[in-house]
Amino acid sequence: MTSLTKRNASDDTGDGGAHLLVNEVVGVPGGIGGPARAARAEAYDRWLATLLPPRAGVALLAVGGLGRRQCAPHGDLDLVLLHAGVPGMDELAPKLWYPIWDAGLRLDHSVRTLAEALSVAQDDVKVALGLLDARFVAGDRELADTLARTAADHWRRTAVRQLPALREITTARWAAHGELAFLLEGDLKEAAGGLRDVGILRAIATAGITDALRPAVRAAHLRLLDTRDALHEQAGRRVDRLVAQERDGVAARLGLRQPHPGGDPGIVARQPGPADAAGEPAGGDGDALLRRVAGDARTISHALDDAWRAADRLRSGRRRVGEPRPVRRPVARDVVEHDGELVLARTAIGARPDASLSLRVAAAAATTRLPIARATCEWLAAYCPPLPSPWPEPARAALITLLGAGAGLVPAWETCDRYGLVDRWLPEWPRLRSLPQHNPVHRYTLDRHLVQAACEAGRHTREVDRPDLLLLGAFLHDIGKGLPGDHSTVGAPLAEAVAARIGLPGPEVALIGTLVRLHLLLPDVATRRDLSDPVTISRVAEAVGDPATLDLLHALVRADAAATGPAAWSDWKGRLVAELVARVHTALDSGALPAPPAPDPALVAGPLPAVHLGGDLVAVAAADRRGLLATVAGCLALHRMEVLSADASTVDGRALVECRVQPRYGLAPDPIALGGDLRRAVAGDVSVNQRLRGRALAARGSGAAPRVVWHREAATDAVLLELRAADAAGLLYRVTRALDEAGAQVRAARISTLGGDVVDAFYLVGGWPSDDERARLETAVLAAV
Repeated sequence: MTSLTKRNASDDTGDGGAHLLVNEVVGVPGGIGGPARAARAEAYDRWLATLLPPRAGVALLAVGGLGRRQCAPHGDLDLVLLHAGVPGMDELAPKLWYPIWDAGLRLDHSVRTLAEALSVAQDDVKVALGLLDARFVAGDRELADTLARTAADHWRRTAVRQLPALREITTARWAAHGELAFLLEGDLKEAAGGLRDVGILRAIATAGITDALRPAVRAAHLRLLDTRDALHEQAGRRVDRLVAQERDGVAARLGLRQPHPGGDPGIVARQPGPADAAGEPAGGDGDALLRRVAGDARTISHALDDAWRAADRLRSGRRRVGEPRPVRRPVARDVVEHDGELVLARTAIGARPDASLSLRVAAAAATTRLPIARATCEWLAAYCPPLPSPWPEPARAALITLLGAGAGLVPAWETCDRYGLVDRWLPEWPRLRSLPQHNPVHRYTLDRHLVQAACEAGRHTREVDRPDLLLLGAFLHDIGKGLPGDHSTVGAPLAEAVAARIGLPGPEVALIGTLVRLHLLLPDVATRRDLSDPVTISRVAEAVGDPATLDLLHALVRADAAATGPAAWSDWKGRLVAELVARVHTALDSGALPAPPAPDPALVAGPLPAVHLGGDLVAVAAADRRGLLATVAGCLALHRMEVLSADASTVDGRALVECRVQPRYGLAPDPIALGGDLRRAVAGDVSVNQRLRGRALAARGSGAAPRVVWHREAATDAVLLELRAADAAGLLYRVTRALDEAGAQVRAARISTLGGDVVDAFYLVGGWPSDDERARLETAVLAAV
């Protein structure tokens, strides 16, 4: 067996240039849809047939996309050069491969005898699946057909044995790429529910295990193929991840347009292809595209779940003589486990079902972490009556059990959603399903985020007095998203309506509304306000009202952050929120407000200048002078450190600055170099100050226009200037320097990063009552950004 090192067109040229070369040499057409893909396959077949010289016992086969005649506009070629022990293949193969590379095509290739190909397929399940797509292109047709036929027969005989290895590989791929149905920038091929999973379904169907390629799956597959075609055309290169910047263009190429003002807010579809005068499709609805992709991915994922279970049943069904058949084991009222799946008890099927039955089945599936049988889901969808309003107590208890089931919640909820059961429970759900969240810190669509938040809240139920309200509040906290206005304010009455419908008493309904309305209060205040200021603590205490609600909000904010993504939380943010909660608890319990923290004695009494570095704390003391905070912030920016919070004060003629910091790129600076630069800058070293000014000019932010917001009553002895702008290295230095030059004294600063944006809050000493003075200061700050 021989093979050549894999070589791609991108080794020599950009993908766009390679595509032009392919069009020139091969004549491969572009376009979107099944006919365009088939036309590309036909063009490749004709061209490849001219490259293989006639020789007995040699055949060229296509696998992968070309083998299935599903060629994407910028796809690669997967080819097998098969021979019957013919000599001279080492000389023949390069004559075939090099023209393909020279045409600018990406190529995956192998050279094998029939026996070698079948042997590799026996040892490697991925190769076995690939050979199921093998198709004759040129040469010895009988040899090619023999391989395709033998590989398929071998797969049918051994599929049940090989599927566990395939499942292990598939699970690892899902862990690496996530679930396409819930990702904002998912991989159309590799993510769970993507195109590669359709190949697994095809293999399971080929083995005769189950009818995995049902009509709904075939339709979803074709739409995903169309989406990948449009993505390649839009990007001008091979790419499978549906990134945000390409989304609207891809939607337009697929005919998913923004509705006209005043028109139907639903998806407006047209035939793919027409473009504006510039040659680009216009008016694409990226959100509609994401929702369509999510629905298709769910269809494929659910079909694959069914197929895995069918394979498991087939494997477990091959029992030895005398081995007992599986028994029906009760797991909950009206629910039994049979052969690894949950089904209805016979008494439940024979009697008139009560309205809580579907919720009770879902709760049983989540707590036992067993799947619900497909037939059971279909029966519930057909015969389970709608829930009355308010819900009966068993339905309400089942919902809380379902939400508190931990890791079992997500698969159980998703199964019920696929069969329409969730829409019956919650009429609001269709609006939330697959709704994109455009903040870059979010990794999931809105519906998955809400379910995941409830799942994460289960980790904190022992920390609160009302774990049931924590679970429900976490599940409903973002219900207002997608509607005009602040989603916390808009969502509170919607959440209260749901709470009332499920049968909660009036005070608990009001508490759910409070949790939704205030679910961002703690992180916003903790990261943007001075926690040592009594006004900060008293305002939070007044808003929260009592310690039990405070504990619920503290648990909710941690669950929300965990369900959002890794960028939504950090150890520093967790410490700030915990500190705020502790101070507010003290105020609620005793009425006492915190006293301002005392400065570090070493900074107050030691020689000047003083620099202390420890962990995430940087503290500097110098003879009283203006601009110390700007100088410290500039030095930290030079050493690629982000300032998270800063406090400035004057004690006995000394200017003190204390900053909480973290490395901007994950690598901590040399403490000796940082300390030396801080001492020299504080002492007025010209060279360091020149470096600071150079960095300030070189690192300007971009994006939307920055904005300044004033808060006049947010502090005891200061007015609050809040800057909302794009994040950039050195921003804090430039702004504090501008404030200093404009005559403003900053006693504290709080920096909050939201994706690529920041919300920086500056406490300015004095009332700044003059509109003209505030306008002058605002102009200076915006100019510095």
